[in-house]
Amino acid sequence: MYASKMLMELAPNIHLLGVFTIAFTVVYRKKALYPIYIYVLLNGIFSGFSAWWLPYLYIWTILWGAVMLLPKHMPKKIRPVVYMAVCAAHGFLFGTLYAPVQAILFGLNMQGTLAWIAAGLPFDFIHGVSNFFCGILIMPVISAINIAEKNIP
Repeated sequence: MYASKMLMELAPNIHLLGVFTIAFTVVYRKKALYPIYIYVLLNGIFSGFSAWWLPYLYIWTILWGAVMLLPKHMPKKIRPVVYMAVCAAHGFLFGTLYAPVQAILFGLNMQGTLAWIAAGLPFDFIHGVSNFFCGILIMPVISAINIAEKNIP
C-alpha cells in the first residue's frame, strides 16, 4: 500500500489505497486492519506524525467498515460495481471525513468547517472519480490474493 502511494505521489488524490483496502477487507475481513495500520504507521514514520496524519487513524477504518457491512456473498455480476462505488464514495467523502480533526485541531466552528470542506471539494471530486476508475482493479487484486493464498503451504 505504501509503495503504491509513493509511486503515484505525482498525481494528487489518485492512488490505489482504496483498491487495496477493499481487496484486503474482502479477503481477510478483520485481519485486513493489519496492513491498513501498517500503511498508516509507515506514513507517519516517513512523512511525519503531524496534524495531517491524525485522520489516517480512522479514515481508512471507515472504508474497511463500509466493506465489512457489505454482504459476503453478493452476486458475482454486481460485486465489481459495488466495490467501485464504495471506493468512489470514500474518495468523494474524504475531505468531509477528514474535517472533524481539522475542526478540533484548528478550532473551527461549523461555518469554518463547512468552508474547509467546500474548499476541498475539487480535490474530493478528483479523488472520487479516480477511486472509481482505480476500483476496476479491485476484483483482479482479490483474485491475485486468493491465488497466492492457495499456493502458500
